[in-house]
Amino acid sequence: MWIDTHCHLDAHEFGGESPDVASHAGRNGVRWIVIPAVARDNFSVVADLARNQSNCAYALGIHPIFVPQAEESDLADLRELVEASLADPKFVAIGEIGLDFFVPVLRENPLKEKQEFFYSEQLKIARDYDLPVLLHVRRSQDLVLKYLRRIRAPGGIAHAFNGSFQQAHTFIDLGFKLGFGGAMTFPRALQIRRLATEIPLEHIVLETDAPDISPVWLHPQRNSPAELPRIGAALAELRAMPVEQIARSTFSNACAAIPRLASIS
Repeated sequence: MWIDTHCHLDAHEFGGESPDVASHAGRNGVRWIVIPAVARDNFSVVADLARNQSNCAYALGIHPIFVPQAEESDLADLRELVEASLADPKFVAIGEIGLDFFVPVLRENPLKEKQEFFYSEQLKIARDYDLPVLLHVRRSQDLVLKYLRRIRAPGGIAHAFNGSFQQAHTFIDLGFKLGFGGAMTFPRALQIRRLATEIPLEHIVLETDAPDISPVWLHPQRNSPAELPRIGAALAELRAMPVEQIARSTFSNACAAIPRLASIS
């Protein structure tokens, strides 16, 4: 069995097909799909979707790309909802949170400062409620790590990791797993493929980020969590290992990164 640790199953690209997409993934051996929230107005959407699908769980958080439209009151709402959701076994993490400096306007003040504020405040929520975090680290690894050293959240996953080996080992030292997905399947993605090959397997989890980051055989079409087993097979090929071993290891790694998920597996 497999775990898709990061899938935006609520995205508009899926239309009304999200339940069918989740069911199709389940038939392909995907035991769990973790659906991260991105903004205040989709907290209830991801929660309802996860509760209605037997192989889905959810995380709550405000994505850095949605920070420009966010209000400080959204953080208070998030904290209140996190506390109320602790009784829900399908609620498993804080996410998707982090920093994004790929988009030019987001790396300039005042939005850079606002991103950092929202990221740090959400790390505090994760720390206070002992929840792992699903991290967005696009061109922001060093600053993301700086805050993790300062506000010690209890681990989680660096989603769509594409940093250096030094940064990878720093995340690992701080208790994080590294997420790999469709980008790893492109022959020209040399750095990501090296990371996926050389980082110890016990620190790797798999993800699709569907509907985005489609694997090479699907690009540029819509990605799906049903592609995760084939992505896992690509990792097995890179590492010259049996697919079954990759499935077992990445499943176990995901449960270690997200303990509440382990409790319902």
